[in-house]
Amino acid sequence: MAFASVFRRSLLGVSSNFSWTRLYSTTLTSPKLFVSGLSRLTTDEKLREAFAPFGQLVEAKVITDRPTGRSKGFGFVTYTNMEEAEKAREGMNAKFLDGWVIIVDPAKPREYRPPPQPEAEQSVTGFTTNKTVGWCG
Repeated sequence: MAFASVFRRSLLGVSSNFSWTRLYSTTLTSPKLFVSGLSRLTTDEKLREAFAPFGQLVEAKVITDRPTGRSKGFGFVTYTNMEEAEKAREGMNAKFLDGWVIIVDPAKPREYRPPPQPEAEQSVTGFTTNKTVGWCG
């Protein structure tokens, strides 16, 4: 919807503070790319074949659901250097792969998430119970 209004403004010559560079402004900080919009039928090998013409690949990995083994619809592609990754990003962004339009963005580093803490059981009164076994003194 926002794209249509920006497109309409540009055709009518109405000035706007929208910057087209914001859509493509993130710069690469590593040779690893995030690929979204993948078909459920896309495999690691198909992803590797699609991105191989842009340079030497280190890894091409489609992320799968553990219980079912099906693709989650995204993956990662890693090149040996930044120039190859930038060429692949420009060449494959908004292109068709297995009948689906894929989006190629720089991969972000994984954020630290603390391990989940077990929740304390609450009694009917709302107080937590102490499950210590043994004598206290």
